[in-house]
Amino acid sequence: MAGRGSRLRPHTLTVPKPLLPVAGTPIVEQLVAEIAKVVDTPINEVAFILGDPAYFDEAVEEQLTAFAHSLGAEASIYRQLEPLGTGHAIMAAADSLQGPAVVAYADTLIRADLTLDPDADAIIWVKQVDNPEAYGVVKLNDKNQITELVEKPQTYVSDLAVIGIYYFKDIALLKDQLEKVVAKQLLPGMEYQINDGIKALMDDGYTIIPGQVNKWMDCGNPQITVATNTEMLQILEKEEVPLIAADAQLENTQLIEPCYIGPGAKITNSTLGPHVSIGAGTQVTNCQLEDCLIQNNSTLVNAQLKGAMIGNQVYYNGEFTNVNLGDYSTLS
Repeated sequence: MAGRGSRLRPHTLTVPKPLLPVAGTPIVEQLVAEIAKVVDTPINEVAFILGDPAYFDEAVEEQLTAFAHSLGAEASIYRQLEPLGTGHAIMAAADSLQGPAVVAYADTLIRADLTLDPDADAIIWVKQVDNPEAYGVVKLNDKNQITELVEKPQTYVSDLAVIGIYYFKDIALLKDQLEKVVAKQLLPGMEYQINDGIKALMDDGYTIIPGQVNKWMDCGNPQITVATNTEMLQILEKEEVPLIAADAQLENTQLIEPCYIGPGAKITNSTLGPHVSIGAGTQVTNCQLEDCLIQNNSTLVNAQLKGAMIGNQVYYNGEFTNVNLGDYSTLS
């Protein structure tokens, strides 16, 4: 999670993308909690690979450490100070690369059965997509084993896109291969990728198989993140997860579920929903909101919005119909 999330600006100017709440909970916390739940094995350690300390500061480290502890795991914090690719990022956590491990990119949300096949040396989770040319995809043999990884194929290889979650029975094997990869001199514009290590494992005869996810939701830009917020609210409603904080105040307000209302939020003379998330401490008055993602401690008055994403500490008073506001903005 070392990137700056530039496609989600202005929201990521002050909050790292993996820590942006979607449906009430930061993206990385939802992802790791889901992985911990479905792999059905104790998690001993969560290693977070962060970027520049000026951006991923001490408060971020403390939040991630507390989250790992909530799962009964220890937290390790590593830094990737240069954007030299996914393989380079994983090697930043070299001290933690031993034993069974899951590697995940912290910018997506999933629902899946991450069953760990004891006969496989590694698993790469995939999702069937309509436009495989836009993704990295896997090629399978007749034994349902992965034989090739192809990035954005211009001719059809398969429609199984790699979602960025991997399991290794012993991640030290990947570490050994990536050590060889990062020892090589890069040509200009190139990066060290996890695929380089995985392909070397395949060449050495290790068994790598695909795993399937039921839901794969992206948080790449504001529009997609709002759509993911909508989908997550629907999922959480079906899973019977409580979505309204006990101390949230709703006065003369119609709520069209599913909606998330955070702790200390106050909603007055408004209609919310469906698919609206309101962050902690936010106040909404005389508003009509649908398919919106509003973060913490903001104030909205006289707003009629659909498909809006609004950050923290925002004051908004107006009659606009579609906005994208970053933190500490004011419209009146």
